[in-house]
Amino acid sequence: MKLAIVQMDISFGEPKQNYQAFEKYLEEAVKSEVDVVVFPEMWNTGYALERLGEVADENGNQTKELLSRLAKKHQVNIIGGSVATKKANRFYNTMYVADRQGTIIAEYDKAHLFKLMDEHLFMEQGQSKNVFELDGTPCGGVICYDLRFPEWIRVHTLAGAKVMFIPAEWPKPRIDHWRLLLQARAIENQCYIVAVNRVGTDLNNEFNGHSMVIAPWGEVLLQNQTEEGIYSIELNLQDVEDVRSRIPIYQDRRTDLY
Repeated sequence: MKLAIVQMDISFGEPKQNYQAFEKYLEEAVKSEVDVVVFPEMWNTGYALERLGEVADENGNQTKELLSRLAKKHQVNIIGGSVATKKANRFYNTMYVADRQGTIIAEYDKAHLFKLMDEHLFMEQGQSKNVFELDGTPCGGVICYDLRFPEWIRVHTLAGAKVMFIPAEWPKPRIDHWRLLLQARAIENQCYIVAVNRVGTDLNNEFNGHSMVIAPWGEVLLQNQTEEGIYSIELNLQDVEDVRSRIPIYQDRRTDLY
């Protein structure tokens, strides 16, 4: 599975600019003949939460149309990071995934809202997990703060996920937590972790990237990238089964105790 990770800056509260940037990045990423292109969290608006009524994507329609059109045009899978959406007069932080045929195969609303950035004051929590297949490989997707809940990641790997995609807007002051938690999630779940963080600033925060790809044994395959850009990497999916056969944590779980 060859990936293109888009570590982009985001124009605060400017959907038109961000949708244009998204398309430009996607068109550039597919030149490397990748299988999957991955974007960060809330790329359509940034955390312009007080303006969601004017900038959130109504029912995700604009985002879904864009992902579907570009995925079909380039025969590529797209992990659409996440976007601010408005559904039934409520706001959500929503991930969409499109397959090579342009079909939207997954929709996930962020389950854990981050109070330090006031998400809980403006948005609703999601109510379901997010497991899907890319070219026959079971995958999962969660968003940013979800990373701090190991049991939530485990729910997805118990459902079969071999690759976990985690888009984020993770601020610079806590980037050490980001790195350590991502590596722990990969090791404890014996899966690939593909985590995409933004760069740049908004009114209250600075973001310094450090998007990461971590193998099931815990090897860090991509890290320390602080510049806006596209980073490509290839995953050997057989490594998941190899590692899970070496230390059988899934068979050794004490489901009678927890």
